[in-house]
Amino acid sequence: MPRKDHTGPKSKRKTPMTRKQKSVPAPEGRVWEIIDKTTPFRGYFQIDRYRLRHSLFEGGWSGEMTREVFERGHAVSVLLFDSERDELVFIEQFRPGAMAAADSPWWDNDFSPWLVECVAGIIGDGETPEQVARREAMEEADCRIGKLVPICHYLVSPGGTSESMFIYCGQVDASHAGGIHGLSEEHENTRVLVTPVKEAFEWLDSGAIRNAMTLIAMQWFRANHQHLKAQWRP
Repeated sequence: MPRKDHTGPKSKRKTPMTRKQKSVPAPEGRVWEIIDKTTPFRGYFQIDRYRLRHSLFEGGWSGEMTREVFERGHAVSVLLFDSERDELVFIEQFRPGAMAAADSPWWDNDFSPWLVECVAGIIGDGETPEQVARREAMEEADCRIGKLVPICHYLVSPGGTSESMFIYCGQVDASHAGGIHGLSEEHENTRVLVTPVKEAFEWLDSGAIRNAMTLIAMQWFRANHQHLKAQWRP
């Protein structure tokens, strides 16, 4: 049965962060209630633990549940396109999550934790997504973005993390792109890959691209390639 008292007991666990309960309105009269929030782990990333409940489609409230949420901030990725040369600029870098995933039975023996990706980075305090796209393009690929087109903003994996991703397509001059870049103090080691659009579409179709942000960007780009070429014609 749904509880009539919405407050609930407070957690006695000593943690770095707690927050009082909060009820939040949502579309069509849907609401959720955060009864308690703690942070049992804070390292390079952070894990928050919520005690919560939410309204049900059939009316009333769900039972109280406890869920852990992985916190790593919100991010931006940008697909770099040279419309004059009809080339795309990607980066290749090592990903610990892909390394851990390699132990699962769902990947072939040739699976590698070095992934081909769009340039991407976390949104810092006081930054806009557009600023991050331009900053990361310089840091990771040594490319200066001209025009910038928004593609989408989506939740990365809402069953377990709050992270969202802004995706853009950025106009660049790829004639001098290449080399190895990244900030050593952040343990970044990125190799720049400049490839003709036709070859990038082959990567997409063959399954060589294995991360969501790049797959989404490339599917959008395939549908908008000719329009962008015409729009960004010198």
